[in-house]
Order: sequence, then structure tokens, then C-alpha cells
Amino acid sequence: MQVQLLVGTGLYPFRPVLAVGGGICTKILTLNTHSLVEENYQQKLIAFMDMIRKERPDIIAMQEVNQSAGAAPADKAELDGLVPVPGREIVIRKDNHAMRVANMLHQAGIACSFTWLPVKLGYGIYDEGMAFLSLDAEITETDAFYISRGQDYRNWKTRMALGIKTDKTDDWFYTTHMGWWDDEEEPFQAQLELLNSCLLSRTADSRVWLTGDFNSPDAVRGQGYDAIRNLGWQDTYLLAEQKDEGITVGTVIDGWRDLIEDPSSMKGMRIDYIWSSRKVPVKYSHVIFNGKNGAIVSDHFGTIIEAETETENMEKRR
Repeated sequence: MQVQLLVGTGLYPFRPVLAVGGGICTKILTLNTHSLVEENYQQKLIAFMDMIRKERPDIIAMQEVNQSAGAAPADKAELDGLVPVPGREIVIRKDNHAMRVANMLHQAGIACSFTWLPVKLGYGIYDEGMAFLSLDAEITETDAFYISRGQDYRNWKTRMALGIKTDKTDDWFYTTHMGWWDDEEEPFQAQLELLNSCLLSRTADSRVWLTGDFNSPDAVRGQGYDAIRNLGWQDTYLLAEQKDEGITVGTVIDGWRDLIEDPSSMKGMRIDYIWSSRKVPVKYSHVIFNGKNGAIVSDHFGTIIEAETETENMEKRR
């Protein structure tokens, strides 16, 4: 089954690598950053940037991207490359993690644009949200919507999705951070139905990539992972010609402590994914920032893929 969706709610030079199918090869990275919550944050930020400069992903999707709610607003000069989410009054503050990453990229001579969406108050002190960074390509459109029943910024269960489109490809990229399967107040299934419905409502002329922390282990049958696949979403890990073990969480983390009966027996989970709305050639899917492929910088590991994205409609517009 193929998901019939696609969305639509420069200044950045790039060197396209042509793919066999006529599109271009694109590197996509997703990571739940934990950002300011992490111990030794500054050291981990530097390690993160070292790997980004090495890998040069085209699209970076990040969850749990924080800023201190009481910090001073960022200066205009610090917001170079920012593409705001329309219709939302968002104050980006001086310690905003996404902004710091973007500025460090600029300092390294790497052009990028970025967007950030606050979703909820985290740990009572952080504006917590999601972000996209697009390297060597300009973000041309953004999109955002709620997937949780509640929309209270002070409720840690509030969930949203954030999307972007760039001037490099016809494809749309979305990221989200979903709840848990058996949560009575905010069940996963309800969030998934709303997420999928919102994406299905878009125009059907583009591919969609859906990234993020889905809090759904692929080894558990009949729950979140299977529910996503049953809607027609393609797990790029399964499509990849080359792959590793895929584990994105190696220890018991926040949100899972009361759900795992014997934490000492935990061998790791794959709960962070990059999905595609269509079956697509994927060269590889690798875990990153796991201590083997890059330093550990968060309580999650990242996932990076190289796959084919479409440019047909862009060529027609030129």
C-alpha cells in the first residue's frame, strides 16, 4: 500500500548528486537532542558539530530542542538563516539550541537555514520543541500542526509536527515527537490518526519524509510501529541496502522507566525512525552519535540515511 499524501501548506548553493532514479541523493539525519537538559552540554554540542561537519547531512531533524524560558531574546544578527513558522509568535532566546547549531555552521563556512517550533514547557524551565536545519539549501516553506488532543503549553504531553520544504527538492520533510501507545490521556493511536490525516490533506504531488522520536519499539508487535506501517509508511531502515543494528536508545530513559519491568535486562530499542510515504531507494541507514559512530551527545542516538529525493516538478518550474 502506498500512502497518497504530499504536502504543501537561491540563496544557498548546492551540489546535487544525481541518483539512479532521476532525483538527487539526499542525506537525512534525525536526533532527539535532549539539548540543554544534557550534562556537559557545551562539550556535547562541540562533538555534535564535529560530526555534522564530517557527515554534511542535507536535512537535520531534531526533537527536544530547548531554550531557557527566562533567557534574554536573541539579537537579530544571531538569527541569520531563520525561517519562521507562519502565524506563530515565537521568541528565540540566546541559548536556543537550534540557533546555536546554525550559527556554528555559519562560522564553519556552511550555509544553512533553520526553523524552530516551541511545543511545550519542559521540566518547568525550558521552551521545548522541534527544529529543522537545511544545509546548503534554503527552507522555502514551513508547516506546523498539533497531533495531541490537548494544546496546553504547560502540559508535557502536548505534541505537534513540524514540516519544511527546501529549494533543493520537491519533497517535504516532517518531524515529530510522539507519546506512548497505552497513555490513556494522550494515546499514540489518536496522535497517529491525526498526524496521518493532516498529511493526507495535502496535495498529492510530492513525497513526504516523516522523522523523529516515535516512542514505539520496532520489536513490539501490534502497537505503534505496526500501526505506522499499516498506514503505508515505508521504514527506510528496512529499505536500506546497508544497515547496522539500528538501536537508537541504549539505556532506560525518561518516559520509559515505569514501562520496563526489568531495566537491567534492556538491550536497547529502535524508537527513532525516518519514514517515507513511498518506497524509495535507500543507500544506507546508520546509527550515529552512539559512541561508535560519533560521540554520545544525547540520551538517544541518531539515525542518518542517504536516499533519493525528487526534483521532477522543480525542473518543470525552471
